Amino acid sequence: MRRKTLLYGLLCVLCVPFVFPTWWMATSSLKPVSEIFAFPPTPWPGRPTLEAYRQVFALQPFALQYWNSLYIALVVTVGTLAVSALAGYAFARIRFRGSNVLFVIVLTGLLIPSEVTIVPLFQLFHGWGLTDTHWPLVLVPVLGAPSVLATFIMRQFFLVLPHELEEAAAVDGLGRLATFRRIALPLARPALGAVAIFTFLHSWNLYLEPIVFLSSPEKFTLPQALTQFVDAYGGPMWNVQLAAASLTALPVLVVFVLAQKQFVEGLAHTGLKG
Repeated sequence: MRRKTLLYGLLCVLCVPFVFPTWWMATSSLKPVSEIFAFPPTPWPGRPTLEAYRQVFALQPFALQYWNSLYIALVVTVGTLAVSALAGYAFARIRFRGSNVLFVIVLTGLLIPSEVTIVPLFQLFHGWGLTDTHWPLVLVPVLGAPSVLATFIMRQFFLVLPHELEEAAAVDGLGRLATFRRIALPLARPALGAVAIFTFLHSWNLYLEPIVFLSSPEKFTLPQALTQFVDAYGGPMWNVQLAAASLTALPVLVVFVLAQKQFVEGLAHTGLKG
């Protein structure tokens, strides 16, 4: 009992550096600016106020920007799941000449920084007339590096599935696509959960692409919108920025808390077999 108590106490101490910044962000959003930088810092506002949250929606079309980030993240997540599940299953189960070489070529997409490709991508989408739209924010992640990592995770998961399941499906008369849809895909829920979480988080926190492709405030996503809360002199409005950041962090916390089990289980299967 004493050993368990010491272990829990140690874990509580170790989690302080991770929990305290979030706690400070949330509580400081309820303080006036003068109290935010008071010394010594207070763990809870003396006079909590929601004025900063009111200003968040008054100074910008924050609700619309929130919706932009939400629907883009959901579309990107669904698109990435579809592409990575099909590609991962194909690399794991369909053997053809040069499949391993092709897979290595696909993985090289992870080695190319997004900063290297952003200018060619901008020229491409500008030529198509898709700048200042949300199309680049959907197509680039679904067909880019996040989808490559997702494909790797799905391939590793499908590699460890017993071949007997597919052989039994073939005996029952199922084709390749039906076997994937009715047997392999339902068994891949842990891997799909892991892919869905990190894809949603990546899209939700995407910053470089929005500032390059978007110029209209009503089309901004949240990371870009957070930089716009400044006063007349260009200085940061700290309480307003912290309020907006607290609202921005909510979906991330909810998604991870609800799906953390699937996330851990999914990643546990990514390195079992090469």
